[in-house]
Amino acid sequence: MTPNLHHFEFLESPFGNWRIEATEKGICCIKLVENVSDESNPSKITKQAVKELKNYFKGTLRRFSVPLDLKGTEFQQKVWKEVSYVEYGSTKSYAFVANEIGNPEAVRAVGTANGSNPVPIVIPCHRIVGSNGTLTGYAYGVKLKEELLKLEGAIPKTLFD
Repeated sequence: MTPNLHHFEFLESPFGNWRIEATEKGICCIKLVENVSDESNPSKITKQAVKELKNYFKGTLRRFSVPLDLKGTEFQQKVWKEVSYVEYGSTKSYAFVANEIGNPEAVRAVGTANGSNPVPIVIPCHRIVGSNGTLTGYAYGVKLKEELLKLEGAIPKTLFD
C-alpha cells in the first residue's frame, strides 16, 4: 500500500473495473484494474467518488465534486487544473491547454502531463485531443477515450461505429 494511502475500493463499470484510492484529504488515484477484489477499505471520500463515477457512467453527472489529493510537479498540477476546466461533452487540444497555462511551446509536455493524470475521468484527460481533432494518446487506450467521449456526446456515437 502506498504511504499515507488509507482507503480504497473498487467499482465495476461498463468501461472496466476501477480501483479508487484516497488519502484522508481526497482521491489520489483512479486506475483500471483487471479484477475487482472483495478486499477494500472504503471511506466517506471513496464512497463519494464511487457514487459520482456511477452517475457519470450513467450519463447523469457532468462535474465531479469529490475532493482530490494529487501529487505531481508544479507543471503537472497546472496542466491538470486547466484540463479540469474542460466542460463535459466538449474537447480541447493539447495546444489549447499549453496556451492556457502560458507555455505555448510545451504541447508535448502537456501531453506527457495529461498522460500521467492520476485521476482519469474526474480530471477529464480524455477530453484533450490532437489539434486536428484526432483522438491521440490516452493512458488506457484510444478506444476507451472514444467511448468516454461518445458517452458525453462529444463525438457522434455513429462516427466510429
